[in-house]
Amino acid sequence: MPNAYSRAMKAHEDTNEGIRLQKLLAQAGFGSRRKCEEMITDGRVEVDGELVTELGTRVDPAHHQIRVDGSRVHLNPNHVTLALNKPKKVLSTMDDPKGRFTLADIIGDKYDRVFHMGRLDYDSEGLILMTNDGELSQHVMHPRYEVEKTYIATLQGKIGGNVCRRLVTQGVQLDDGLIRLDHCAIIDSNRDTTIVKVVLHSGKNRIVRRIFGAIGFPVKRLVRTQIGPIKLGDLKPGSYRVLSQVEVRSLQKAVGL
Repeated sequence: MPNAYSRAMKAHEDTNEGIRLQKLLAQAGFGSRRKCEEMITDGRVEVDGELVTELGTRVDPAHHQIRVDGSRVHLNPNHVTLALNKPKKVLSTMDDPKGRFTLADIIGDKYDRVFHMGRLDYDSEGLILMTNDGELSQHVMHPRYEVEKTYIATLQGKIGGNVCRRLVTQGVQLDDGLIRLDHCAIIDSNRDTTIVKVVLHSGKNRIVRRIFGAIGFPVKRLVRTQIGPIKLGDLKPGSYRVLSQVEVRSLQKAVGL
């Protein structure tokens, strides 16, 4: 006797409803249509807990649960995720009672219920991710998933490579605990200034400024260039772009969705 999924599939095929599974996977960022067909025939795709290897199978993403290699496929046409380049003197909020410039002034009212995932302080610049996908936002911001963040920091004073190595291997003790960088590299330096690239998982408030301030090298400029797999790239300050399905999928994968 056919199970509920098989009956549902036959109903879709009989009425030509739904969307072909390989097309849906391609739209969700799993690669070209041909690559998605190979994933299906290789036995990597499940629909409602049942392995599907037949090409041409139609599904309804609103009613069927689809998994690839055990991971849930998320595809909601109402969800949007943005990458925004925050300039200095912009608040990482959607509203300010004092009338200061906010993220909402950059994106306008084109997207409904979009909110920022994490913050940058008032004087810092760079990448902020925004979405109306509550599940994605929760995972990106939760400390449990340890999303890597990359910054370019301009420091007051000249530091040596030994300082970078110490921040990675030993870390620095702050008021709220010991913190270590995942990576630290000097990009350029002169007598008065050092530019470093740093990578860390912590999302604590003003963490990069606090780390270098604690060892006597105040941050003069701070730009976040990457969050997980999403890069700032050549996005101009005060502008934003919509992430592709491939980018959204890579971000979902990075945070365990």
